[in-house]
Amino acid sequence: MKFISWNIDSINAALTSSSPRALLSRAVLEKIAAEDADIIAIQETKLPEGGMNKKQKEALQGLFPGYDYVFVSSAPPARKGYAGTMALYKKGMEVRAEYPRIGAPDTMDDEGRTITLDLGDLYFNLVYTPNAGDGLRRLADRQVWDRKYADYLKGLDADKPVVSCGDYNVAHKEIDLANPASNHMSPGFTDEEREGFTHLLSCGFTDTFRLVHGDVPSVYSWWAQRVRSSKINNTGWRIDYFLVSDRIADRVVRSEMMDSGARQDHAPILLELS
Repeated sequence: MKFISWNIDSINAALTSSSPRALLSRAVLEKIAAEDADIIAIQETKLPEGGMNKKQKEALQGLFPGYDYVFVSSAPPARKGYAGTMALYKKGMEVRAEYPRIGAPDTMDDEGRTITLDLGDLYFNLVYTPNAGDGLRRLADRQVWDRKYADYLKGLDADKPVVSCGDYNVAHKEIDLANPASNHMSPGFTDEEREGFTHLLSCGFTDTFRLVHGDVPSVYSWWAQRVRSSKINNTGWRIDYFLVSDRIADRVVRSEMMDSGARQDHAPILLELS
């Protein structure tokens, strides 16, 4: 099976806008479509609670005619048009979708952050992990999220193997970002967030990129939009991951970043299992 995950940063803009950035985003969507993956996980859709309008649905169908999809969006009391996730899967697949509430604090469970697909012989989970925020204002809540999410995945894994992916909003180790010293205790590279990810892996999960590639340096999945030279200079972070249950790690064939061209922000990531 082949899986792709991408933080799209607004599916509406990517599907229907004609701005230069939207055109770059659409080119990435076309590249994703060409991979013919079984499942495509999208984070940060920023859709309203009711989902896409007719124009957006038609645009998505035009890009991915062979897929059905499920989604969950941010809903009151959470902010409108915030976060949100979507999963596309090939027509004919037997899929049962769940939209778990993990007991997270604040409005995190209302922000459309995770979807789980029961595929029969395994679970597929996609997640958009909350950011610690400017001034680390949400760090304490983020720590609770990390523990609750780890418990949730561990519970799935007790039933059958898990493939999990998404924007985890953390660079796990110093090798996972270009400038660890100057970013220590920045959102996404606090000791607390890194420890949370270590704990998640210790619950029985494998970081598939490191499994395949080892400690290869300077391979990232995100470059800051606000720094115009970040991608040119490759001053990026690896914050997007594919995890699998340890007991199916030997089925990993490929785990890699996809080329997103000149577009900054997140690049898609790809996993293939035998």
